[in-house]
Amino acid sequence: MKVTFILLLSILSVTTESFAHGPSRQKVVEKIVINAPIEKVWDSVKNFQNMNWHPAVMSTEGEGGNSIGAKRTLTLGPGATIVESLEKYIPAQHKFFYRIIDVDTAVIPINNYSSWFKLNETSEGHTEITWQGAFYRGYMNNNPPENLNDKAAIAAVTSIYVSGLSELKKILEE
Repeated sequence: MKVTFILLLSILSVTTESFAHGPSRQKVVEKIVINAPIEKVWDSVKNFQNMNWHPAVMSTEGEGGNSIGAKRTLTLGPGATIVESLEKYIPAQHKFFYRIIDVDTAVIPINNYSSWFKLNETSEGHTEITWQGAFYRGYMNNNPPENLNDKAAIAAVTSIYVSGLSELKKILEE
């Protein structure tokens, strides 16, 4: 009887927080169709060392060209940089895969980010760009502050993708 009571007391003292787990991996996929041939679009984005087409990027510096393991540092403003590594580069399929290897969560509220940037030719001879990423929120423990939660991470990545793709469309359709 005493053992049963202690066991019951132990079960009741367990809170729901102890069953909680850390963050779930989030995903964002954005697409845009650009009224331009795939080779023209690819020529604008294929150089991993140059992301100056993105309106948030003030400058890009890098090493390694388009080789696997190449690095680039994107400067967004004073003290705001992102360091990325090229993991896969498949020019015949007009796509590449990269990871963020260093970013302050004050710049982008994410952790463990990876992304595909892909081009596909449409039946009309235009180009569809798909930019898709997977990541965790900026705060990796339970009960994140509002600026580092899933919603903030998704909003930040979505904004980056939408503004970049919109700018590419504007540049390439002029």
